Amino acid sequence: MSKVGFFGGNFDPFHYGHLNSILSTAEQLDLDQVRVVPASTSPLRVQTQSSTPEQRLAMLKRGVAGHEALITIDTSEIDRGGVSYTIDTVQKYVEAHPDSNVTLIIGMDQFWKFDQWKNFDKLLGMVDLAVTTRPGMELPYSLEEWPLGVRNLVGDSDSKQAMLKSGKTIHFVQLNDVEASGTEIRRKIRINQDVQTLVAPPVEEYIRTNKLYETVQDSIGDFEKFAAYCEKVITDKGGVNVKVFDLRDRNAPSEFTVIASGTSTRHASALAEHLMKEVKKDYGVWPEHIEGQGEGRWIVTDYGALIVHTFYDFVRQEYRLEELWTRPAK
Repeated sequence: MSKVGFFGGNFDPFHYGHLNSILSTAEQLDLDQVRVVPASTSPLRVQTQSSTPEQRLAMLKRGVAGHEALITIDTSEIDRGGVSYTIDTVQKYVEAHPDSNVTLIIGMDQFWKFDQWKNFDKLLGMVDLAVTTRPGMELPYSLEEWPLGVRNLVGDSDSKQAMLKSGKTIHFVQLNDVEASGTEIRRKIRINQDVQTLVAPPVEEYIRTNKLYETVQDSIGDFEKFAAYCEKVITDKGGVNVKVFDLRDRNAPSEFTVIASGTSTRHASALAEHLMKEVKKDYGVWPEHIEGQGEGRWIVTDYGALIVHTFYDFVRQEYRLEELWTRPAK
């Protein structure tokens, strides 16, 4: 049987960390081929200001150049459009290639939430899983560290692999980790910093030629006015104790910040999501970056010169972030 790996993702952009995961896993597990599958829209990813599927595909092609003997680009998810689910892509391949032994390659960051994937249990009945290290993330040493849903599928395990009740195997792959992330690359591009150690030269050339990941500054314009707009949007949605701070005379990561509370983690997440949709509708942009949306305790929505902090009120009282800035903008 041929041994085929599947490696999916947004690849926004494709970087040396991705390439390292593919090449190292293929070598350690003796894979004959790795099919790299760029997603059309990932179901667990929060929308940010990013490139189109076609642009991500173009960067991927440039990033894997020279490795075509091992790597095949699979465009099925982009061709399908809509939200991309790995179970759909893998199932079609397995049904069409019953003589292949398929291994799905994911990083530790995805393994922690693997039981949130659509039909993850069915997926683990069809394929082996290769879980790779990520910078700052260690492989789990005991079953108690695994996602609960996956833990229930295990027959036997040790620190290097697990045999599932389905007969499939989870392999843990230690990499010589490459410190590269899409978030960091996009941030560096926005502030015109060098990324030559993070992406292949043809990928960087494509990014700069097509002006990808540029700041939303030009679209927003007057950030003092924008801060007041964000304050009103959040207040109208039921935000609690919404404050705007002018930080232009301080050494801060943004010129303005908005701090607001929700009455629960669900409410805090809803406030942040509502703000993003309203800004997209009225200004035509998504945030450059967002963190914490899934948990809803402290959501950071980054528009460059304005950062919005949306808290579950209990967490806001714990961190007391606004004490760093005592003078509101108005």
